[in-house]
Amino acid sequence: MQKFNKILIANRGEIAIRIMRTCREMGISTVAVFSDADRTSMHVRYADEAYHIGPSTSSESYLNADKIIDVAKKTKADAIHPGYGFLSENAGFAQKCADNGIKFIGPSPEVINQMGNKIQARLTMIAAGVPVVPGTTESLKTEKDAVDTIKKIGLPVMVKAAAGGGGKGMRLITNEKDIVSLVRSARSEAKSSFGNDSVYIEKYISSPHHIEFQILGDQHGNFIHLFERECSVQRRHQKMIEETPSPLMTPELRKKMGEYAVEAARTVNYEGAGTIEFLVDNDLNFYFLEMNTRLQVEHPITERITGIDLVKQQILIAEGHPLTITQEKLRQTGHAIECRIYAEDSDNNFMPNPGKIYNITQPLGLGVRSDGYVYEGYEIPIYYDSMISKLIVWAENRNEAIDRMKRALYEYKITGVKTSIKFLERIMDTDDFRSGNYDTNFIEKNKAILLADTKCTPECEDMVIIAAYIEYLDRLNIAQTSKEMYTAQNRWKKYTYQKNFERL
Repeated sequence: MQKFNKILIANRGEIAIRIMRTCREMGISTVAVFSDADRTSMHVRYADEAYHIGPSTSSESYLNADKIIDVAKKTKADAIHPGYGFLSENAGFAQKCADNGIKFIGPSPEVINQMGNKIQARLTMIAAGVPVVPGTTESLKTEKDAVDTIKKIGLPVMVKAAAGGGGKGMRLITNEKDIVSLVRSARSEAKSSFGNDSVYIEKYISSPHHIEFQILGDQHGNFIHLFERECSVQRRHQKMIEETPSPLMTPELRKKMGEYAVEAARTVNYEGAGTIEFLVDNDLNFYFLEMNTRLQVEHPITERITGIDLVKQQILIAEGHPLTITQEKLRQTGHAIECRIYAEDSDNNFMPNPGKIYNITQPLGLGVRSDGYVYEGYEIPIYYDSMISKLIVWAENRNEAIDRMKRALYEYKITGVKTSIKFLERIMDTDDFRSGNYDTNFIEKNKAILLADTKCTPECEDMVIIAAYIEYLDRLNIAQTSKEMYTAQNRWKKYTYQKNFERL
C-alpha cells in the first residue's frame, strides 16, 4: 500500500473543491491547475499550490494531458484525481500517469477503454448477459453509414458520443431529413468535449426512467453497490435533479439491478468508484445504458443516505486499501435530493448565462449541503459547463425532503446572472414530481407549468423598477472606476426609464 502525501486535482470548479476538502480532512496536500479564465476561481484559492496550464479553452488547458503531467512531476504529486468530465475517462491520460510513476485515481487504462467507451461497454455487457438497449456495436464511419443504419433500426434513435457523458455529443433523431445534420452536430460536440468524435446509435426508448447504481471496487477483488439514484429530470439530455431512493424502485427490482451492477464491475475487474446506468421502462424492464468510469456529479446524495465519503473511498482504494464496507451492512437512511444550479435562462431554452455575480446568499439549516465554487464578484467564464453549484438536502422521508428543498431553493439568492433556481422551485411544486410519477420526458410533459408566462403585472413592474434603481445606486456607491459607473448606469437603463421612476 502507498500513502499519498500530495494529490493534483486535474479539474476545476465545484468538483475540484469537493475533492480538496476530503484531501484536507485526510491530511493530504493538494495541487490545483487553472486556465486563463480561472485565475480567480475558488479552487485556485483553496488548494495548497496552484499552477497555470494554458489559455481559457479546455482543449489548451484542462484537456492538455502533457501540461498536467508536467505540473504533477514538478510538484512531486503522488497521484492525480481527475474529477469528472475533461480527462476523467481518458485512457491515454491514465496511461501517461502510469508511465510517469503517478497514480491515476480511477480504474486502469484498459478498463477505461473497455467501459469508458460506450460501444465497447455495450459489447462487454452483452457478453456478460446484461440486457442492453438495442443499437449498434461499432462507431459510425460515414454519414451514409449513419443513414443506412438508422433506416434499419428505425426512428426514433439516439446518436451518442462513444467517449462521452453528461449529455454532450448526444442528439435525438426523429426525422430522416435531420440525420446528417444531427450526426455532424453530435460528432462536433463530442470532439470538442472529449477529444474523440466517435458516435454510435441506440434505439430511443420513449418515457423511460434513468436510474444508475453507484459501485465501488478495490484492488483485492471486492465489489459492492451503494444503491440507486433516480436521474430522470433532464433538459437537453443532461440531469437537473437527482434523488435517492428512486420512487420507482421496489425491493425486488433494487436487488436485481444491484446484482447486475456489481456483476458488471466484477466482469471488468473494476477499481475505484463508478456508475452503472440503466433505462427502466413502464413495465420495470431495465436495460444497461452505459458505465461511467469516474465519480458522478450527483454522488453527494449517495453519500448522504449511506454516510460514506466516496472521494475518500476513491483515495483509499487507489492507495491499495481493501474495502472495509460489505454489502450486507449497507443501508439507505432517509431520502436525499440534489438540484443542479445552472447559470442559465431556463425560460429561454436553457441558454447559458455567464457573467458577473454581484450578490449570493447560500441556503443553510438542518439537512442542507451546498457544493459550489462561485462568490460575490466572481465572473462565470463562457468556456465551460454552466453549472455553478449543487444543492443537496436530506430528510427522513421523500415528502419532507421535497419540502426542505423548496425551503433551501427559496433561501438561495444570486444576482448578476440568471439561474435555474426559480425553475427548480417550480418543479418541486408539480404534481408529477411530488407523486414521484415522472420519467425522462418530465420537463416536456410539464412545460405549460414550468415555462409559464412570467410577465409582470403593473404592480410587479413597479417593484422591479424600484429594485433596479436601488441596485443602480448601490453599484454607483461601490464603483471604483468610470467604466464600472458607466456599466451600472447602462444596467439601470436596461430595466426602466427615468420617467417611470418619477411616476412612482
